[in-house]
Amino acid sequence: MVTAVRAGEHEAIYYPEDRLPWPQTVLLGIQHVMAMFGATVLVPLILGFNVNTVLFFSGVATLIFLGWTGGKIPSYLGSSFSFIGSVLAIQGGAGHNQSLAFAGIFVAGALYFLVGLGVHRAGPNVIRFFMPPVVTGTVVAVIGLALANPAWASYSKDLFTATVTVLAAAVASVYLRGFARLLPILIAIVVGYVVALIDPLCGAATSGCHVNFGLVTGAPWVGHPQFSVPQFTARAVSLFWFIPIVLVAENAGHVYAISGLMKRDLSGYLGRAFMGDGIGTMLSGLFGGTGETTYAENIGVMGVTRVFSIPVYVTAAVVAILLGFIPKFGGLVNSVPVSVLGGIELYLFGLIAAIGGKIWVDGRVDFSNRANLATAAIPLILAASGSAVKSGAFEINNLGLGALGAILIYQILRPGMKEA
Repeated sequence: MVTAVRAGEHEAIYYPEDRLPWPQTVLLGIQHVMAMFGATVLVPLILGFNVNTVLFFSGVATLIFLGWTGGKIPSYLGSSFSFIGSVLAIQGGAGHNQSLAFAGIFVAGALYFLVGLGVHRAGPNVIRFFMPPVVTGTVVAVIGLALANPAWASYSKDLFTATVTVLAAAVASVYLRGFARLLPILIAIVVGYVVALIDPLCGAATSGCHVNFGLVTGAPWVGHPQFSVPQFTARAVSLFWFIPIVLVAENAGHVYAISGLMKRDLSGYLGRAFMGDGIGTMLSGLFGGTGETTYAENIGVMGVTRVFSIPVYVTAAVVAILLGFIPKFGGLVNSVPVSVLGGIELYLFGLIAAIGGKIWVDGRVDFSNRANLATAAIPLILAASGSAVKSGAFEINNLGLGALGAILIYQILRPGMKEA
């Protein structure tokens, strides 16, 4: 059955409970897969995770989220960039100590679920108390700044292809129109990949822009995702505890954005949204996937299409799960040169830092207030300096110190906010 609510003379809005014909549903679902694809597969490329496994659990986590929220919040869940710094820290290098990384992802998901349970019982106002815009903006900016060194390490492998890639991403995001504008990362990867193929200096296997076709030709067409198991240590807690703070801010912003698009108040489902995301992240970390989060790219697609029908997102999840069973596809993704990844990392990690500033602007944070200024200033330097505190197996890296600093400093200075 197809139903729609008219919003003006020419625009139809399909709400979560509405249904479209199956051909349209399938095409719209594939479009959502394309929207999330570039960012979702970039995370496993940076971390050395199995791409097919990540895509598989992206679809599984989306189905869990849709079910846990009762089909009220249309969303797609993909790889979260909030985990990158902590995963790289516990790995000691991309692709190393994977079981330790999976444990950290599971721990973050479990903590996120508990936060969601608390919000579900206490109400959404508790989020505003502990994480006002000055805190959430600072925490997000901290993540971007803390990832600057890994981004440059990849970028510097080949300055030419990396520069072409980062410029392609920026140009695509500004000058393209329509659906193509939602895919700047994917477009930039393709451009950088092609440049690496035709650049004779990239032919040597030791170059940072070499395309390894052996990963493609050596992979079968049909297979299954590679499942792994976590290895729990104290570092899994000490390096990942703060990530739910970022996920809460991110997910809450996405829920409010969808509320605005649909003109429905979804704040009562915030706790369920956090719990659904937490369960998806736990399951992903338990078997070798990345941390999950709702995707702004797919919310952008919603804004363009005005389609919020839940079967569309179920279809997208099923398509992602099926992609997980095509190893040759994963081999193609893994053949992307390091320098091309560096160009994308420089762009994305910079965007993360800038989004923190956008949160300050949107929240009208008054930086003439000394309490707000201190809340932001100290954590930013902690993140940029590469600071870390270690005690045996327990470690809080620059990401954790920055996040913890923002929360504690704000609460300490809150009583003096009016005088500051």
